[in-house]
Amino acid sequence: MTNGDHHIEQTAKLSFYMDTLKMDSLSPRAFYEAGATKFQGKRFFWQNREKTFTLVGLGHAYTVTSDDHKNRYAFVEDAWQNLMQYADLDAHEQQPIFFGSYTFDPAKTPAEEWQAFPETYFALATHQLVIRNEQIFISTFYVSEEPITEEKKQSLRNERDELLHSAQVNGLASHIKPQITQTIERHKEEYLQSIENVTALIKQQQADKVVIARSLALAFDGDITSEMMLAQITAEQPESYLFIFENGQDFFFGASPERLVMVKDHDAYSSCVAGSIKRGSTKEQDDAYGSELLNDAKNLQEHQYVVDMIRQSFDENCANYTLPEGPQLLKIRDIQHLFTPVEGQLKDDASILRMVKNLHPTPALGGAPRGRAMEVIRQYEPTDRGLYAAPIGWMNAAGDGEFAVAIRSALVHDNQAYLYAGGGIVADSNPESEYEETLVKFRPMLRAFGGTLHG
Repeated sequence: MTNGDHHIEQTAKLSFYMDTLKMDSLSPRAFYEAGATKFQGKRFFWQNREKTFTLVGLGHAYTVTSDDHKNRYAFVEDAWQNLMQYADLDAHEQQPIFFGSYTFDPAKTPAEEWQAFPETYFALATHQLVIRNEQIFISTFYVSEEPITEEKKQSLRNERDELLHSAQVNGLASHIKPQITQTIERHKEEYLQSIENVTALIKQQQADKVVIARSLALAFDGDITSEMMLAQITAEQPESYLFIFENGQDFFFGASPERLVMVKDHDAYSSCVAGSIKRGSTKEQDDAYGSELLNDAKNLQEHQYVVDMIRQSFDENCANYTLPEGPQLLKIRDIQHLFTPVEGQLKDDASILRMVKNLHPTPALGGAPRGRAMEVIRQYEPTDRGLYAAPIGWMNAAGDGEFAVAIRSALVHDNQAYLYAGGGIVADSNPESEYEETLVKFRPMLRAFGGTLHG
């Protein structure tokens, strides 16, 4: 456990300072950019799909990292609950928010490009901006094992005021798209071979479905900054979850269409998203593709795996829940998916992180049955996913929060970008058509970097 400056034992008695201002207007991106000099490498940004909730964090008041495979969900929950017992929450209308991510599979050896991101990484920001239902709050937090002096509190407030001044006066910088100098299809042969191997296993009934991913690396002629990429995804993928998470020189970001789970006032919401087809260039063509998807046996089967697994998680964690009869269409800019929403009331002992643990990875990202699919991925997938397809999101002191699945995402490491895309492999999957499907899925992130793919 660390606060912004030093290591803290989880058992230590803590002093917790919080101060909140209500603002009339403030651009969340301008606030994010205002933190570039002082908080580079310690910033995050999150916006939900409906655009009713935006979170920006600058600096670290407290972080939790762990490489304990077995207990990574409980570890974060315990650390957060421990910290919150020192916060005087009743005196403030805004709550502290813990933002973070887990890697896709802690049992996989991390690739060199993922070294900055531990298996578990959560942060409470020093300066937190929340925009909820058009109300804007800036909260400042500080955690210490010593009593917090008035001088320290004043210096934090001064720091906050400088950030606000910078965000208001400088506004938004304008960003041009980066110039890609090289696109590298990583492990293409191994990827195509893995599909053959996995299809053979499925034909032998060793698994029902396994998701295999691949990655693309991009090189650039200039520096790639998180501000630059935030500007691109905000402009291009407004109907998705938008997120950026920095750690030191590296950052991970994306525009995901897919919620893993949301908890609000003890109600849990999840969505089954699996099965996809492209968008049409006219409304008629688009509707025809949509209708084809709603009647396609392979995609419906793939979707049903996800529905069944999410139902099981809601069975375990909810007192009651509702699930529609069949899927509907979720249409986003480049692609349309089969989509089934689920909602239920959490049992008293359940929590958002317990739901995350239960739900990750869904069959849309791992496969079915889950345990066997994960073994197959470890053995055959030629890439280390890191945070790709993993849970990323936030929770507050009251237990509310939301996690998305980090697909349509990319890592920037050493000024190179690593993009990831995968597809569900079943008995009759074909390597070439799976490869083509990943090209469609690379598009949103590739476009953000200023690139295009043929076809």
